Amino acid sequence: MTSPEPVHIRDESIRLGQLLKLAGLVEDGVMAREVIAAGEVSVDGEPETRRGAQIRAGSVVELAGQQITVVTGEAEIDVPW
Repeated sequence: MTSPEPVHIRDESIRLGQLLKLAGLVEDGVMAREVIAAGEVSVDGEPETRRGAQIRAGSVVELAGQQITVVTGEAEIDVPW
């Protein structure tokens, strides 16, 4: 399995449903609610069924074989010279 893709957040934590949307793993809040309620999302290897669960930096979230890891701070931007 490949290493998790980093997803940057501004605050110390983010709700699971919001994180899935931010990472592009789901299209909208309705889809987030459905996959979470169905037990298809895991956080740090454990199933998570609460859409409002607070996810913190360092956590690894998985949905349908795609993994992301939560990182605080701004993403570095490659600026061409």
